[in-house]
Amino acid sequence: MTSKQSLYIPSLDGIRAISFFIIFLQHVGLEFIPGIFGVTIFFFLSGYLITTLLRMEFDKAGNINLKNFYIRRTLRIFPPFYLVLGMALILTSVGILQEKVTFWGFISQLFYFYNYYQIENSWHGVPAGTMVFWSLSVEEHFYLVFPFFYIFLRRYVPSRFQQMLLLLGMCGIILLWRCILVYGLHSSELRTRVATDTRIDSILFGCILAIYGNPILDKVKYSAHQWLRIWLPLGILAIVFTLITREPQFRETFRYTIQGIALFPIFITAIRYSDSSLFQFLNLNGIKFLGVMSYSLYLIHYIFLNALKTTNFPVFIQALLALGLSIITATAIYYFVEKPCARLKKAWVISSKNV
Repeated sequence: MTSKQSLYIPSLDGIRAISFFIIFLQHVGLEFIPGIFGVTIFFFLSGYLITTLLRMEFDKAGNINLKNFYIRRTLRIFPPFYLVLGMALILTSVGILQEKVTFWGFISQLFYFYNYYQIENSWHGVPAGTMVFWSLSVEEHFYLVFPFFYIFLRRYVPSRFQQMLLLLGMCGIILLWRCILVYGLHSSELRTRVATDTRIDSILFGCILAIYGNPILDKVKYSAHQWLRIWLPLGILAIVFTLITREPQFRETFRYTIQGIALFPIFITAIRYSDSSLFQFLNLNGIKFLGVMSYSLYLIHYIFLNALKTTNFPVFIQALLALGLSIITATAIYYFVEKPCARLKKAWVISSKNV
């Protein structure tokens, strides 16, 4: 079992890799599972991981160093993102990517309000292949607000059970808001799919798991047999139900809530019982390495897919080339951008402790 001070959580890199491939397969036209579910998993994982780190820091220090938090997030998120965005702009300017970039489209991506720009302008006005950047806007909005809210929770809602109930109530309010938009105001599918105010609950469900019943920090109720033989199958069945139910209004309202709840037993079992035969593949070295690179893979893969559409290669070859180029580029970003930034993060934390 991972100690409370460890920053590595078994199986999370494997889950990242699986999420990326769900998205990639949809983008190449093989939608066995809707790509939006891969994004939902990424959201849940982000909420769980960030809140676990915040909880560990507060438990140890009695507070959250917000300056350190935002410096770490900046060094983690910004360098790969702006590098890939710059690359996309260059490919667009030389005609490899076929899309006209507008001023506000570029600004919306640069300053992380692209999800709302996309609602008004669909896929237009940004480099082809960067449409997936909407999810980064949702996560960035979460990072801007949640640390302050978590400090409030720790100071004024000391019971973790009550914290969990409060966040669960917020998820219920967001579900109600989606229902009002869809059933009452007949909003577009894009409105409920990409807006922060309608998708932030997918992140909050991960926060809830980090706060109450965290598989690496808390004693988990029920036996391993019950989790693996009862709760995990129920979670998978709930996910399958949301995937096979094609009614449009259900998909943009209750689907995200049911998936968020269903991910609880999947994450708990994958993390706590990572040595189980059911989850050993998540911790294979190759899968874990792809998971480590999943952020850059997510950023870059659709750009390569769009660039290769201008060639005469068969679709299958385009997909293989895009995957290969994405892995090569993400590996380069990992070693030459992400790892140096990780060293800077570590150095900053050490120096701030010595001040």
